[in-house]
This record gives sequence, C-alpha cells and structure tokens, in this order.
Amino acid sequence: MKNIVVLISGSGSNLQAIIDACGRKQINGTLRAVFSNKADAFGLERARAAGIPAHALAQSQFADREAFDRQLMHEIDAYAPDLVVLAGYMRILSPAFVSHYQGRLLNIHPSLLPKYPGLHTHRQVLENGDEEHGTSVHFVTDELDGGPVILQAKVPVFAGDSEEEVTARVQTQEHAIYPLVISWFVEGRLRMVGNHAWLDERQLPPQGYAAEE
Repeated sequence: MKNIVVLISGSGSNLQAIIDACGRKQINGTLRAVFSNKADAFGLERARAAGIPAHALAQSQFADREAFDRQLMHEIDAYAPDLVVLAGYMRILSPAFVSHYQGRLLNIHPSLLPKYPGLHTHRQVLENGDEEHGTSVHFVTDELDGGPVILQAKVPVFAGDSEEEVTARVQTQEHAIYPLVISWFVEGRLRMVGNHAWLDERQLPPQGYAAEE
C-alpha cells in the first residue's frame, strides 16, 4: 500500500476529504502523517482525530526557507512517502524541496489554471465578472501553480455571488476531485513524464483529463 504525507496550513477541509476517501477505500493508500507550518492549523486536529501523526514546524525556528524545507524533507522522509500532497499549504516551496519530490508531489489550486495563479482567486473571478470558475489538481514544479494539470472541475458564477458562496461551490468540487486524482496515483495509473501528466499511458492535454474524451 502506498504511503501518503499531506502538508497543510489551515482548516484542512481537503485533508478531511482525503481522510474520508481512505476510510472508504476509494484511496488504496495509507495516510502516514500530516505536517503544517502553523501549529494552530485546525487540520492538525483533523489528523489527530483520525489517528494520524500530526506535526508542526515553525518558520521562526529556521534561518531561511531553505533551512525550513531541509528539516521538513528530513521529517517527511522518515515516513517513506510515495506521494506528498499539498492541501492548502500556503508556503512557496524551495527548488530543493520540489526537486526532491518531483513526480510525486501534488497540489490543488482554486482556479482553472493557467488563469489566476497565486492568491485571492475567488475575489479576482468576481472582480473580473467571470461566469465560470473552478479548481485544478496538478503536479508541482518550480513554476508557481504552473505544473502539468491533471484534472479540473468547473463551477458557474452567478450574478450577485459573494466570495463565500463561490468559495463553497469550488470547495465542494475540490473535495471530489482531489481524492480521485490521489487514487489514480496510488493505483499506478498517473505519473509525470517530462513536464506532462500521463494517465493510463496517455499524455493528458494542457487542461488535464477530460471525461468526455
């Protein structure tokens, strides 16, 4: 069974979706540990409630990002992960970290990449009057939110929507597609070759897997 480590910074709603998917055997893997850069992240409580080792590292204890990531890699590697999952992890990773886990490092981003990399995606969608929004699961590379997309889910944006309403709509989709992509990886169906995602020995298009194909 594949070993999975999850990194979080906040409430851990996507972490909970992954925990639940492991519990119902949708993901045929073991959640070995959860790490956070914030000791008060509620996601750590979710992990402990599920009996998963939960760890926090404080940036203030380290001279720079590289030193922080070196220690984080050391602690992650103690769990021999086959896959490292970023689930609302709000730190920009060092090149050394990304390189170390290349091809086995996933992220979920709340936009239809390549639109709106970075922060405040829901706000940008509303400010620009977009009628469509969504979320993307992708492999992580050195380019911020720029790695090959594996799967996207779209949601409508309605006139008069609040940021909270859009956020909730997107998160519902996140909680569905992230466990699915993780299951593909642990089953050996998904991999990264060069700068492309491959599923079932087929190179995926830039927007990721399309169910209608």
